[in-house]
Amino acid sequence: MFDLRQLRYFVAVAETLSFTRAAQALHMSQPPLSQQIQALEAGLDVRLFDRTRRRVALTEPGRLFLIEARKLLAQAESARRVVTDAAAGFAGQLRLAYAISVSFHPALPEALLRFGQDAPRVRLALREMYTTEQYDALANGDIDVGFLRGAPRTALQAKAFRLDVIDQERLVVALPAAHPLAGKASLRMRQLADETFLAQPRELAVTLYDRLMHLCTKAGFQPEVRQISQQVSSLLSLVAAGLGLALVPASLCAVRLSGVSFVPVDDTDAWLLLAVASRADDPSPALDAFLRTVAASKQSLGLP
Repeated sequence: MFDLRQLRYFVAVAETLSFTRAAQALHMSQPPLSQQIQALEAGLDVRLFDRTRRRVALTEPGRLFLIEARKLLAQAESARRVVTDAAAGFAGQLRLAYAISVSFHPALPEALLRFGQDAPRVRLALREMYTTEQYDALANGDIDVGFLRGAPRTALQAKAFRLDVIDQERLVVALPAAHPLAGKASLRMRQLADETFLAQPRELAVTLYDRLMHLCTKAGFQPEVRQISQQVSSLLSLVAAGLGLALVPASLCAVRLSGVSFVPVDDTDAWLLLAVASRADDPSPALDAFLRTVAASKQSLGLP
C-alpha cells in the first residue's frame, strides 16, 4: 500500500507545499520525488495534492493523511529507538537483588543513580536478598544480577557465575558507647575474648558469621554468641541496649544510633567482600551496560 519512505516524502512536500524545496531537503532530484508521490496516491486511490503550475495545496484527504502520516513516522521512530536501545542495553528490564548490609555501602546507590541516568528506559526490579539466596536465584534465573557479600561456595558455582569485586570493606566492632574500649582508635580481636557477641544466624549471613569465627579463632578464643538478630542493622539496637558487641561492615558507621560506638579491627583479615554477581553466560545488553556502570561507580568512589 505504501512504505515509510513514501510517508517521509509526502510529509516533506506537505510541509513545504513545494516539490522543489522538498526535493532539496530530501537531497534528491524532483522527478523521482514526484513519481513516489504519484505512486502513493495510486496506492491509496486518493488525490493528496492539488497541483497547478503556480501552487501546490493539500486536498482535504491530504490534510487528514498528513496527521496520520506524522503519527506513523513517530511510531516508527519510537520502535527503532526501542530496538536500538535494547540492543545497547538501554531498554528492557533488569532484576537486581542486594544483601541488606550492602544498602549502607555507597556503591549501591551510586550505581543505581548512574544507571538511572544512563539507561532511564531500563526498568529495575529490586529485591533484598541474602547472599546464599542470591546465588540460588541467579542459578534459577529469578534475578539477573546481585550485590552480595560472598564468593561462590563451590567450583561449579565459580564457573557458572561472573564475579566483579567492588570492595573489600573493612570490619569494625560496634560497642555500647559506655564500654571501656569504645574510645580506642582500633582494637585487636584478642582484646574481646571475654565479650559477648551479637550476630546474624549463620544460615542467613554465612560470610560475616564465618569471618567473626575466623578472626576470633585466629586470636585464640571461641566467641560467645548469645543473641541472634536476622537483620544486620538490628544488631546495632541490641548493642545500644548493652546486650553485647557486633562485628559489622564499616559502612554501617553511617547509621547514627545513640549509644553505639564503632572501632576498627586491627587485623589484615578484618574485611568483608562486596561484589556483583551475574550468570557467566548471560548475554543481556542491559546487564552488560549495568556492569559497566558498576565499574564506573567503583572508580568514581576511589575503591581499589
